[in-house]
Parts: sequence; structure tokens; C-alpha cells
Amino acid sequence: MPEHLPLFLTDDEIVELTGRKLRRLQIDQLRRMLVPFHVNALGRPVVTRAALTGAHSARKEAAQQGWAPRVVSE
Repeated sequence: MPEHLPLFLTDDEIVELTGRKLRRLQIDQLRRMLVPFHVNALGRPVVTRAALTGAHSARKEAAQQGWAPRVVSE
């Protein structure tokens, strides 16, 4: 397993995730699965690894909580 994974899923990984080879069907399946994605200029769905691992959720929660000095938060 590589130490540094790419930011986005590969085309093969999207096929494996969705079970679909056609872009249109991949997009439909990603919507049904509620997987966040974007469509690039080539019409391909682009999925970040963080969207599947939940890493983006942890960052979003931290941003919503905001920062407070240690003195106030203890």
C-alpha cells in the first residue's frame, strides 16, 4: 500500500465503488449513495478520498466549534 495516496479516487476506484462503467451511471449511483462529488470539465465524476473516509467531517466539525483560548476552554 502506498504511503501517500492521491487526493482523488482513480477512474478504476470509482468503477469499483459505483459498480458502473458509464460516467452517467456513475454519477447517478454516487447521488443515490449520497457520496459528495463534482463533475470535471471532461464530464467525469471526481470524488475525494476524504469524502469516503470522513476526514472532511472532522475538519468541518472543528471549524464549527471554533477556537477558544485554553484559559476559557478549561
